[in-house]
Amino acid sequence: MPLQDTVLLPERLGELTGLDGFGLGGELLATFLAAFIVGNLMLAMTGVAGPWAKRKITAAFTDRIAVNRLGPAGLFIILADSVRLLSKELVIPENADRPAYDLAPIVVASSALLGFAVIPMGSGIHLADPEVGLAYVFAVSGIASLGLVMAGYASSNKYSLLGGLRAVAQNIAYEIPLVITGMSIVIFAGTLQLGEIVSAQAKPLLTIAGISIPSWYALVNPFAFVLFLVANFAEVGRNPFDTPEAPTEIVAGYQTEYSSVYFVLIYLGEFLHIFLGGAIIATIFLGGPAGPGPAALGIVWFIIKIWAVFFATQWLRSAVPRVRIDQLIEIGWKGLLVLSFANLVLTAVIVGLIA
Repeated sequence: MPLQDTVLLPERLGELTGLDGFGLGGELLATFLAAFIVGNLMLAMTGVAGPWAKRKITAAFTDRIAVNRLGPAGLFIILADSVRLLSKELVIPENADRPAYDLAPIVVASSALLGFAVIPMGSGIHLADPEVGLAYVFAVSGIASLGLVMAGYASSNKYSLLGGLRAVAQNIAYEIPLVITGMSIVIFAGTLQLGEIVSAQAKPLLTIAGISIPSWYALVNPFAFVLFLVANFAEVGRNPFDTPEAPTEIVAGYQTEYSSVYFVLIYLGEFLHIFLGGAIIATIFLGGPAGPGPAALGIVWFIIKIWAVFFATQWLRSAVPRVRIDQLIEIGWKGLLVLSFANLVLTAVIVGLIA
């Protein structure tokens, strides 16, 4: 597949619609339309994943049937769950800190959506490509930690508070290894710009029997790929790292006191962060939108890679037991942190020797 198109989606829409001829106002409108397209694409995927795909995948692993009554393969459960949850009464705890309580779900969901602004998805779907793209993604995704602790303390519930504190402790413990492992890829690519990182992986790594194997960083440095994958599972709070919302211990953690549309936003944010994690993994380790066939299929390959990561999260949810909070913190600080620094040093040495 050829290297990705360098024309960004807002520019492309501006040319197609003629908005680029209206100055700054036209550019802003084209940018809004592009963001609307990308945002709704991610929301549509989340709408399928949360109410339907999660249940069907888990049922397949646990030898159950899951949803099958509403529509073909139970797909209409998406609409039914949406109506059910949004029509429920919004119950506010009596002593809740209203500003923080109201803002927390918005912060959790929006922080994930902001991350997709710099992800190159292929087929010309790329909103922006700043030189600090990877740093930007890590920064905005980390804002979710603020939303979780806000939800925890503002709910006036000890179980919510414990869940919020666990979430912050977990995110700090695993975000550092996540960023350090990501920096090893920056050493390979020589840039933080996500478009350039994807382009660097398009070069052939080696050729066997006339078949070129691309230099995806998951193949170049599989150790870093595994480290990043594990740290990402912890960042998005999936098994075995779903301790902040452990139902057997603290009801539902930081989301215990949320209902109706607020619960939908937090639930939506959780799956948006899973897809954002998959998008980052696909971009810096799996060649982004690269795949067999013409460049127009880039978005298809990109979505397949994101769903593969989502499938892995559900696989672990069905197969791996939850670790205790002390084990979770120990794995992060004593395991992944040490291994991520070792990987960074080893990567620097190898790249230095090659250079």
